[in-house]
Amino acid sequence: MLKTMATLEAIFEKVLCREPLDEVEVASLLTTPPGKPLHDLFAMARAVRESVFGQQVFLYGFVYFSTYCQNRCCFCLYRQGNSAAPRYRKSTEAILDVARALAEDGVHLLDLTMGEDPYYLQEDGERLLELVGRVREAVPLALMVSPGILEPMTLIEMAHLGVDWYACYQETFNESLFARLRIGQDFVRRVAAKVQARQAGLLIEEGLLLGVGESPADSALAVKVIETLQASQVRAMTFRPQYGTPMADWQAPDPLDELRTIATFRICFPDRLVPASLDVDGLQGLKARLNAGTNVVTSVIPPQHGLAGVSRAWLDIEDGQRTVSAVTSEIERLGLKIAPASVYQHWLEEEKRLRVSHQSLPEHEREDGDTTGQVSGGKAMSSVFMEGWSAGSRGL
Repeated sequence: MLKTMATLEAIFEKVLCREPLDEVEVASLLTTPPGKPLHDLFAMARAVRESVFGQQVFLYGFVYFSTYCQNRCCFCLYRQGNSAAPRYRKSTEAILDVARALAEDGVHLLDLTMGEDPYYLQEDGERLLELVGRVREAVPLALMVSPGILEPMTLIEMAHLGVDWYACYQETFNESLFARLRIGQDFVRRVAAKVQARQAGLLIEEGLLLGVGESPADSALAVKVIETLQASQVRAMTFRPQYGTPMADWQAPDPLDELRTIATFRICFPDRLVPASLDVDGLQGLKARLNAGTNVVTSVIPPQHGLAGVSRAWLDIEDGQRTVSAVTSEIERLGLKIAPASVYQHWLEEEKRLRVSHQSLPEHEREDGDTTGQVSGGKAMSSVFMEGWSAGSRGL
């Protein structure tokens, strides 16, 4: 214990001096033992959060508008062919109704999420772009899209429609584990989509799934790669075994691992957003996640719209425990407060200035007929990133 405390104190000294942590130090944070060391880790994470964001918390509304998916991820309830999954594809009007309801309730952002649904992705995502455009016109909120892998030109179109964020979770940066979790999917292509999203002018959210066979070294590597990707929001979620999937009988993970990872994210990424998802443990799990350093509450879902969650499909939704009012009460009990919309908008604008590239016009909008610059540049940028990351990761 004394050695652990000494190690933590040395790491905290570096944090206070704003010095970057190496992979060994990150792994130490990720394996902090229970008791006083873990209490101190959470206290440091809260101090770092307060130094940048004060007591303010942001709220994200969650609109899971299609649960159809062409992928066969071993961990996901909504994997292709799982008859146990609730399936729906909401109409545009139904999606607009819930978007307006969430805007009226006071969320800062709408997260438009779907499985990789071919209905929306065919013809270069034409239907998806049309839907996003309708939502953009209907509500004056920041927008995040979580649709799986998109092509570079579709990402550029998203940015020009006014989308702010692209979320596409790798879940792990251990390539062997990725192959076991995301059967038949291309590891490099998924990373490249996020590089191309930033090139198109979008902020990116990256995420890890915990308790699926990763090691502390894997998670430490992820911190390094997330920094290289320049993700503006970093998420950690505990795996929950799902009926009808190859991992249905997987042993439930240690819930403290998510809290350790949240605190580590906050310490390593002091000026980024770190979300607390209501999707894993509902409202009762919010306090612990806020105390570990989060400053965003995600997966706010209004009742009576027939919407599901991802990790736990129906948890707390229809009884109103995932609403703005329910979340606000819990936030205020901890001495925190919901940020004004203007504060989130200012942070968003500054983050874009720091992290994203200039947007280029889609082909049909270019006056000079040049169609080579942004898309080919995005691909080249992705290639350079992957070569550099791959070489570095193998040295760990």
